[in-house]
Amino acid sequence: MSRTAELRSSGKSYRIIDLPAETGQALAGLPWILRILFENVLRKCADEAAILRTKAALVDWLKAGTSEEEIEFYPTRVLMHDTTCGPALADIAAMRSVLAEEGGDPALLNPVLPVDVSTDHSLPVDFFATPDAMQQNMAAEMRRNAERYRFAKWASTTLKGLRVHPPGTGIMHTINLERLATVVSAREIDGQCWAYPDTLIGTDSHTPMINGIGVLAWGVGGLEAESVIFDMPVMLRIPDIVGVRLSGRLPEGTTATDLALLVTQRLRQSDLSGKFVEFYGPGVSTLSAGARACIANMAPEYGASSGYFPVDDNTLAYLRATGRTPEQIALVGDYAKRQQLWFDPLATPRYSDHVEIDLDAVVPGIAGPRRPQDRIPLGDTASALRRAGKRDTLRHFDAQTPPDGAVAIAAITSCTNTSDPELLLAAGLLARKAHAAGLKPPHWVKTSMAPGSPSAYRYLSRSGLLPELEAVGFGIVGYGCTTCIGNSGALTPPVIDAVNRHGIVPVVVLSGNRNFPGRVHPDLDAGFITSPPLVIAYALAGDVNRDIRTEPLGLGRDGQAVYLADIWPSSAEIQDALARAIDPADIAIAYDAAEASPAWQALDAPGSTVFPWDPASTYIRRPPFASARLPSRLGNYSATVLLAVGDDMTTDHISPVGQIPAASDAGRYLIAQGDDPDDLNVYASRRANWEAMVRGLFTNKSVVNLLDPSLPAGKTRYQPTGESMSLFDAAQRYEKDGSSVVIVAGERYGMGSSRDWAAKGAGLLNARAILAVGFERIHRSNLIGMGVLPVKLPAGVTPASLALGFDDSIEVAAPAENFVPRMTIPVRIVRKDGSVSTFAGTAAVETSLEVAQLRAGGIIPYILQRVMAR
Repeated sequence: MSRTAELRSSGKSYRIIDLPAETGQALAGLPWILRILFENVLRKCADEAAILRTKAALVDWLKAGTSEEEIEFYPTRVLMHDTTCGPALADIAAMRSVLAEEGGDPALLNPVLPVDVSTDHSLPVDFFATPDAMQQNMAAEMRRNAERYRFAKWASTTLKGLRVHPPGTGIMHTINLERLATVVSAREIDGQCWAYPDTLIGTDSHTPMINGIGVLAWGVGGLEAESVIFDMPVMLRIPDIVGVRLSGRLPEGTTATDLALLVTQRLRQSDLSGKFVEFYGPGVSTLSAGARACIANMAPEYGASSGYFPVDDNTLAYLRATGRTPEQIALVGDYAKRQQLWFDPLATPRYSDHVEIDLDAVVPGIAGPRRPQDRIPLGDTASALRRAGKRDTLRHFDAQTPPDGAVAIAAITSCTNTSDPELLLAAGLLARKAHAAGLKPPHWVKTSMAPGSPSAYRYLSRSGLLPELEAVGFGIVGYGCTTCIGNSGALTPPVIDAVNRHGIVPVVVLSGNRNFPGRVHPDLDAGFITSPPLVIAYALAGDVNRDIRTEPLGLGRDGQAVYLADIWPSSAEIQDALARAIDPADIAIAYDAAEASPAWQALDAPGSTVFPWDPASTYIRRPPFASARLPSRLGNYSATVLLAVGDDMTTDHISPVGQIPAASDAGRYLIAQGDDPDDLNVYASRRANWEAMVRGLFTNKSVVNLLDPSLPAGKTRYQPTGESMSLFDAAQRYEKDGSSVVIVAGERYGMGSSRDWAAKGAGLLNARAILAVGFERIHRSNLIGMGVLPVKLPAGVTPASLALGFDDSIEVAAPAENFVPRMTIPVRIVRKDGSVSTFAGTAAVETSLEVAQLRAGGIIPYILQRVMAR
């Protein structure tokens, strides 16, 4: 039975799945996300019975808004960045080594679909506010990470289908928007040219940014990406879709960032774990593709898998502005309209739930000081700092000494707010007016601007605004994640001195997406997220101890007070700057120049099929969990609690990304291997060295082990002797004893970046299960990829209510032979005094493929067993 039809576009014939014919009247009621997922099933699934089940499930979904039916999803491509690809490539290199040792052909292990790797997470901000800051930062990046980059280059020359974009090409999500995404893909298959939706998964939680131009994508852990790279589908339940209806239009003076922070605040009030979000309603049509991308980027911050905007005229306008060919743009429009994937602002699809947001009511805002969902009015920063328990009274000193609330770092950073040219141009216009008035940031503020793309240099220069940004300290320091990912470099000497002498509470103000304590810098526990122009405004003020709406930012060269309203750009000014700045030819010119990087071309890389492991390397170590035969962690057992933690234990707390202190366990290990104690790099750069990473687990100073809150972060007690030691040392002792261990946690466990190392760490600590009040979606799947069972605690049961001690044991019943998704897990707590309490947990396992991985001992042995069977 043929499900295909012909589509003609720009005089060319394409084969397509006839989605309207296959779906009938139901199509108009389905969310756009489900339309794309169903097309994928129809095109990729070879099982007729499975297709019929999916059809029936979609009809049922329209009635109930939910479904338990599993589907297979095959993305078009995979996107990774250098710190997630590092451990993934180490896994792949180790798998090739295993195949060679088992007598197989390691060259058979190759990606089955295109994989793009950006090099964006390792750029430091060591230098700023100088003309050569970018060149010096890039030189430092290459010097520190040359070994890792040679490893990536080996992979790009050895693994077919894997392409590495070198340092200087920008942030993965901006590259995806401007360069990689097709929105509709065209490929010759069996002699016919097919057209189908461009879809992908990415090893970063902010992958949904591409949802802003109608490409369905979401973030997964590195382990899950490895399975897709090697020909396994993403298995998922037909998802619940939450519709966010937008009405009205953003008022004068507001930005896409203001809306993104409001959406994050509103949606975090709901449990969106594992759910998809789709925006609909007439307000969507008023938002540019750049603004949509900003909102979609924050999907992990509001807890959802996606933040999807369907294709419309604004999508096509973005494709034109970024230099896509007329034929590609026409194909996107023709395909979307033919398949009923084109956005209708008056449509009201069926949703699992919905939220109403009136754009007319959006006002400028800022989020902090600890979480991106904690949106507050601009004037409330000082009281928010006090409410967070930082200080009852914010102190001021002499004019040369930074006060409490001093802005230690002001960074225009992150793909979130630097991929929309309107936001950077607004910052440039504000900088122009501030410069004209004679304003400059105080001497203690570390200022930086790191756009997501090298094309930003061209349009900021063409608009005449780059010199104005440089004049107030916001010159370009490089193209990468920088401060947003924790590569912020050292604080200024005045801030360091004021912290040491007066114990001040400094803050960071950034245009990023995360402000968790210690994420941006280990010595900064308070942070505020806001738009690029407001980052500059707070930098000029020098502190957050004022109502920036009504109090002066400072005194101009004429001695008169200068207010925010005096320098805030109007919408007309921004649109005029945009018209002068944008040239579609910029994209190809900027990226081609960056891809031709002489430093990258000069790197030597091995050419062997199997990677030559260097036993002396402190960056690339063969991981012990890359094995064809690992025991399953399922079963019935009694376990010691290694660690108990509370709510909001993010991946930053579990597995840090920032600078490695020389005095830390990881630092001492690296120094013992011969590394320079003054240049240990950041944890994110060491993710392919499991021995360094495992020593950094749970060492964020905010981590409290509830088993004994007096213990330092990263420590536990070895139950048989009561000794205090690192988690890794204790785990090794328990393994030698033949004892099982588990970890207990609170709500939103694993919130944050899609960092597979947080899960690999649990595996290397030999945890058989994590028992938590709730799991963040990506971390849950990563744990399963390591063979670790996530167990959801029942309502009312928390780490605090359990009041666990080191002498208590936890008995878990999770036999492998009859394990099924979402099954009940009986748990018994046996106290030192012999008393017993019981409860029923739930396996946070969603699909049959996840069950298979748990039985195999994790995703890597599962992949190897499949390859060896072939």
